[in-house]
Amino acid sequence: MRGRYGVVARHTGPISMGSIERPIRSPVVCLALHTRETGFVNAITAAGVTYAITRACTAGALLECSCEKVTYKYHVLPYLRSDTRETGFVNAITAAGVTYAITRACTAGALLECSCEKEVPKPRRGKVTPVPIPPSPVETERWQWGGCSDNIRFGLMKSREFMDSRYKKRSDNIKTLIKLHNHNAGRLAIKNNMRVECKCHGLSGSCTLRTCWWRMPAFREIGNRLRDRFEGASKVISNNNGEGFMPESPNLKSPGKKDIIYSEESPDFCTPNMKTGSLGTEGRQCNISSAGTDSCDQLCCRRGYKQTTVKESENCNCQFKWCCEVICQTCYIKRDIQTCL
Repeated sequence: MRGRYGVVARHTGPISMGSIERPIRSPVVCLALHTRETGFVNAITAAGVTYAITRACTAGALLECSCEKVTYKYHVLPYLRSDTRETGFVNAITAAGVTYAITRACTAGALLECSCEKEVPKPRRGKVTPVPIPPSPVETERWQWGGCSDNIRFGLMKSREFMDSRYKKRSDNIKTLIKLHNHNAGRLAIKNNMRVECKCHGLSGSCTLRTCWWRMPAFREIGNRLRDRFEGASKVISNNNGEGFMPESPNLKSPGKKDIIYSEESPDFCTPNMKTGSLGTEGRQCNISSAGTDSCDQLCCRRGYKQTTVKESENCNCQFKWCCEVICQTCYIKRDIQTCL
């Protein structure tokens, strides 16, 4: 998959958060985000927001887009003004991307207002912050906190400021409640999956001392988790007092904070439709062995598909040559691909 990214200026110095003049909107397909702060554009793009959206397109999680054809922004697609599950996914992964980019920028020292997390986060509201536990009392003396973790707290705070602040005054509106909920679901996909990484110190890697710190998961993993949430998204309606939402069906449980929600059914993405911005699925590559949204049966809208054999090259028979080079041969393999009729 080859995504085409917009050209943005390089930024080598620290970025002032105050110089970002407007909230980040929905990302684009195969293009970089556009804000007035080119350094922040670079940070967001580097975080993988565009990659995750593009990957979701080719994987079939977003049936309406095709990266070979789409060259305009997500937020101008007419159907994204509706509260469909696709809109919910876009809002969630955008919030995750903004959080991810700011957190990474803090760790790298690219922002003036923050740095990496140098202390173990303190418990809040009775919640215990998980920390790595040495396997035995003997090793307790040989373990220390690394002091430079990903500053997820700052990333979460700034993401809320950028993306949520302008909607707070309208928080009694069902569309606003859904948007804010999905923004938070995207952030939780990072916050709830932080992991501890450790490095051993000692002769020949004997691990006489371990240094540990918190790290965010790879953004690809975050995208995969949100895609799973997209697949199981919950349809909601306004509750009786109009200040919240509840499942459309009384037989279903209320969606959790990590779930993606929506209130409107998706339009038909099977055929091109200028009113909705749909490009149709003709020519899209599908997965004959899948039972999900990227399956040939579902993605091709039961129109059928054609199968072709392509020849691809890859490195093979690699050998290490002293010192220090890896020499590989080029092998050619044949692979069957299926595209929608």
